[in-house]
Amino acid sequence: MRARHVDHVNLRIPADGADDAREFYGEALGFGIEDALYAADEKPFFDVRLSATAVIHLWPTDEFEPPERMNYDHVAVVVEEPVDEIEAELAEAGVEVEKTLDSPLGATGEAGAVYVRDPFGYRVELKARV
Repeated sequence: MRARHVDHVNLRIPADGADDAREFYGEALGFGIEDALYAADEKPFFDVRLSATAVIHLWPTDEFEPPERMNYDHVAVVVEEPVDEIEAELAEAGVEVEKTLDSPLGATGEAGAVYVRDPFGYRVELKARV
């Protein structure tokens, strides 16, 4: 078996968290939000479009439990911008940076990364392209 890339990640969010998710992932981070089928009640989740080949499925649920260090650390998303531009965009959007690392190792090598938390406690690594 030869894997090509991660297709999607499933994250549970609070039942009333869809608007916060749209604001954070769509407006603050600038990713596409695909929620027409969710809004039409045709599927129980909506998507954050990261690229042509990758999404985060966000599942609003009454059974949401915030992530803990024991069961979740982070999801890493490679972005085109260098670290200084990532930090500037986050500052402009009012998103607090948790930490910045010069060269954490990832699937494609070492590159700078900026870590933020979404409104539900999930850590997101925004990794500069190698």
